[in-house]
Amino acid sequence: MVHAQAGDRQAYRRLLEEITPYLRGLAARHIRNGSDIEDTVQDILLTVHSVRNTYDPARPFGPWLVAIANRRIIDELRRRGRVDAHETPLDPEHENFSSSEANLQEQAVEARILRDALDFLPAGQRDALRMLKLEEMSLKEAAAASGMSITALKVAAHRALKNLRKRMERRGASK
Repeated sequence: MVHAQAGDRQAYRRLLEEITPYLRGLAARHIRNGSDIEDTVQDILLTVHSVRNTYDPARPFGPWLVAIANRRIIDELRRRGRVDAHETPLDPEHENFSSSEANLQEQAVEARILRDALDFLPAGQRDALRMLKLEEMSLKEAAAASGMSITALKVAAHRALKNLRKRMERRGASK
């Protein structure tokens, strides 16, 4: 780390390569999901990079690194706890039908219902929703393509979603 602080890129790269397996092991002690472990390791490495100037060469490197790693691991555990408190994982038993073909048929029916609902929207709302939500254009791109202001696009998309929600609720109530 001392060499990295002095600007030695090779030493910095070697340092990061050598600490990564160690950090992965630290994270794996507390986190079970493999992708969450990798995300945490990346977060630790980014933190090390952003605070590398705080390392004091007169002190041992290990405790400095472990302190940073422990903070990032705790942050991940807190985040995971918040997410788990509000989300339920979607497992195969949550499918409406056991056959994947039946699920594809149901998705096709839902897509048709959504397309029909979109057809009832005014043209400006439909276009705003199509560009911003379906084609995932940025507000700037959609404004340039449509000739509408960004504010008008936001309003049109909001009204479109509100109208769709009302229409789908009425459809659900009529079943």
